[in-house]
Amino acid sequence: MYVTARTDYAMRALLAMAAAGPEPISTPALAEAEQMPFTFLQTILGELRRSRLVVSQRGHDGGYRLARPASQITVGEVLRAMDTTFAPSDGDPRPTDRPPASRAAENLERLWRAADVALRRVLDETTLDDLARGRLPAHVQTLANYSD
Repeated sequence: MYVTARTDYAMRALLAMAAAGPEPISTPALAEAEQMPFTFLQTILGELRRSRLVVSQRGHDGGYRLARPASQITVGEVLRAMDTTFAPSDGDPRPTDRPPASRAAENLERLWRAADVALRRVLDETTLDDLARGRLPAHVQTLANYSD
């Protein structure tokens, strides 16, 4: 799976906020701690705010914090907020401009759908809290330990 720098930085910023608890973290402090470009981080935080994953607090002690507890924010939710290629599935993976699948290729369509469901299941069932605490859901851990 390819993850954009923007999505990676968003996840790192959110995990730093999860570790900080309810206290807001300033953008400069977050950029320094996570070694992220400041202006790029500002853009990412704006997107996270518009997606209602973080809230901002103005003032001397201002900054950003999670909008909900880390246990209620999934990795899938973050990916959908940051990366339009991980859009919600509409139930029909076939674009309308493609011809119907041949009989031999029908199982290929089912394979793509199964892979999509598996990926979404892993990402939508793993929360920021899981990552912050260093524990993955059991089925995700099993997949993570798999090697050829």
